[in-house]
Amino acid sequence: MRSTPPGARAFRPAAPPFGAAVAAARAAGELVVQPRMGFPTRPAMRRGLEAVRDVPVRTVGTITLDSYTRVGDHGSARRALDNGESLNGYPLVAHGPDANRELTADLGGRHFAVQVRHGSSLPLDIFRVLLDSGLDATEGGPVSYCLPYSRTPLARSVDAWARCCELLAARSPSAHLESFGGCLLGQLCPPGLLVAMTVLEGMFFEQHGLRDLSLSYAQQTDFEQDVAAVAALRRLAGELLTTSSWHIVLYTYMGVFPRTEEGALALLRHSASLAARTQVERLIVKTPAEAHRIPTVEDNVLALREAALAARRDDAPPGTAPDDGVYEEARTLVEAVLELHPDVGRALTMAFARGYLDVPYCLHADNAQRSRSYIDGDGRLRWFSVGSMPIRAAAPPGSSRLRADDLLGMLSHVQSTFDRAALACA
Repeated sequence: MRSTPPGARAFRPAAPPFGAAVAAARAAGELVVQPRMGFPTRPAMRRGLEAVRDVPVRTVGTITLDSYTRVGDHGSARRALDNGESLNGYPLVAHGPDANRELTADLGGRHFAVQVRHGSSLPLDIFRVLLDSGLDATEGGPVSYCLPYSRTPLARSVDAWARCCELLAARSPSAHLESFGGCLLGQLCPPGLLVAMTVLEGMFFEQHGLRDLSLSYAQQTDFEQDVAAVAALRRLAGELLTTSSWHIVLYTYMGVFPRTEEGALALLRHSASLAARTQVERLIVKTPAEAHRIPTVEDNVLALREAALAARRDDAPPGTAPDDGVYEEARTLVEAVLELHPDVGRALTMAFARGYLDVPYCLHADNAQRSRSYIDGDGRLRWFSVGSMPIRAAAPPGSSRLRADDLLGMLSHVQSTFDRAALACA
């Protein structure tokens, strides 16, 4: 049985349970749409949350934290607040539990849940304060918030996240944790590895006591391949997550965003159609302002409305595309990791040390850096080389290596595709 750790406050919820809010929307046949916004001051953050709550679609709120808080520099965050300096998110720890409770007080009654998003590889301070603030929904993971965002040794991140999961599970029976594993680097990662990584992090969360989870997948370069990937994720999670309830969250494309407003809106609507087609429970949106500036509250509200409307308009029957090998590849990677050690965290650390998991174009010291991917002639992500991963590459004929201009072209592939289409219709 869970118990409150010695010296810790009893958990007093300041928002409805996150998993329950998503489950209620699912039961009603509605997609939950969610922004990624964060503002430094309590009045600005409150205004943003209220605006999201008042959009006439199914929404949940987001409190995205600032960069100082992400790396544990709470003193700098506090000084920035005191000096009226700009921050790129909400400094949860610097504000403190009492102020955070005021932020969410009477915000949504029984219906409007809130998630804290942070980006930290060593988030224990964040977890302690969010729980003291009455919040118990957050996201990340020992790999997905370590390799892309930090220089923290992977083993240290795994240990820190184990403590955080156990703290969250012990203090709140309704705690919700979302794996960011399906969004590694945001782009150019073939779907098999994304699916494997988010399921492995979900298993890690389960092993450390959590029972309400979500699994992420980021929209990539090809609609049909993404449909197959989400189907593979749902199948593999159903086979391997045995003690928790869970749902799938889809991210609108996280790479270089179109620069034209119509191109950006088309990409957003494309992700909403993908959400509808795959029947994911939640969609995290981006705004047409992404390529130019930090989005405002109004930008986020527009994106939420557009996404919800596009999902409703997609009248194609739910279904799956041909598997394209995604499930088999993800299952092979997961099994190779789990064979290394019964403790999932230890197995993950060992897998990266041996190159059994290898994120393309990721420069973290604990990543083997031997895998490479490319976009094929049909617009799908493929493996150019796999290093020591137990899967196969399919490099295009006659290609011995990728050049720098190949990489730049791939990074701008989605942006240019949607911008060209928008300009052609202008």
